[in-house]
Amino acid sequence: MEKVIIFSAPSGSGKTTVVNHLLKNFGNFLAFSVSATTRKKRENETDGIDYYFLDENTFNNKITNNEFLEYEEVYKGLYYGTLKSEIERIWQNGKCVIFDVDVKGGINIKQHFGSRALAVFLKPPSVEVLLERLKKRDTEVEHQLNERIEKAHLELGFEKYFDEVIVNDDLNKTFEIAEKLVIDFIKK
Repeated sequence: MEKVIIFSAPSGSGKTTVVNHLLKNFGNFLAFSVSATTRKKRENETDGIDYYFLDENTFNNKITNNEFLEYEEVYKGLYYGTLKSEIERIWQNGKCVIFDVDVKGGINIKQHFGSRALAVFLKPPSVEVLLERLKKRDTEVEHQLNERIEKAHLELGFEKYFDEVIVNDDLNKTFEIAEKLVIDFIKK
């Protein structure tokens, strides 16, 4: 079962919530691909569970050693990437990889895996709703919020590169659609 499922969205659209729901319900055949990042660990996060938290030097060494499937500087000085070893680890355990990545990373992963990948774009009902969600999350200062909203405007233009688009305006309905998409893809 060497397949991958990609959930991408602008920050604050709910992709982590949807991916966590799928993992809770389908953990017998799905496993989360833990991304690497240079950003600082948040209070409730655990290294190796939420992310592999790396300093910039270590991250750059992994780039030089071709250890990433994909990576990018998502925000100035903040790098995120998918380690090839993470995908191999999951496949060796007989599971399908599920990703929670930004839009550019999602497109890159889809291009790499082609038909072995299901790429789902999770879309907020509006940019205004997205801004409210980001404010409620209370993890960014004002200039970071503005950066994320500016980036979201750009990212929303990339939904056409994904296999499926889900508008996340009703979380239970979003869960239901996501579950069906995943089950149908796995059965293929």
